[in-house]
Amino acid sequence: MDINNDNEIVSLLKNPESKNAAFSIIVEKYSKQLYYHIRRIVIDHQDADDILQDTFIKAFTKIDTFRSESGLYTWLYRIATNTTLNFLATKKRFYTFSALSYEDTLAEKLEGSQYFDGDKLQTELQKAILKLPEKQRLIFNMKYYDDLKYEEISEILGTSIGALKASYHHAVTKIEKYINKL
Repeated sequence: MDINNDNEIVSLLKNPESKNAAFSIIVEKYSKQLYYHIRRIVIDHQDADDILQDTFIKAFTKIDTFRSESGLYTWLYRIATNTTLNFLATKKRFYTFSALSYEDTLAEKLEGSQYFDGDKLQTELQKAILKLPEKQRLIFNMKYYDDLKYEEISEILGTSIGALKASYHHAVTKIEKYINKL
């Protein structure tokens, strides 16, 4: 099947005979975008890969609940974001009594990763992003890297557009301060 229109894919998903093939189209169409969204949050390639797989498993099992009120991509993005946040919450529990924070560990992984090919400035930008509070980090990544509109981010995170704009502004300000100290 070579179908790119989300409405056609959704109608195929509702048919038990074409559900698996339609879901394969979804995986092929959205894997890369979702992987990089997840990866920018968790840094580690293996963790991002695992979370992406969990995202698609959850989407497949919940596809019957998709109501087409939002776009298919927005729905998948929300599942990926929530799965990633749950993963981070679990990881952070292990670092509760550690001298290093989970974000410090991620920064170390970033420098040693064979999957990260950025230059020194890109590495420092990623470190600055890791210093942000979790919600600001999410909003910054969605706006800066994924180029999502505030309306889309609002739908994914369930936050008002005004609050998103303020969080993005604070994130940019903090990143600028971090980079200027170098």
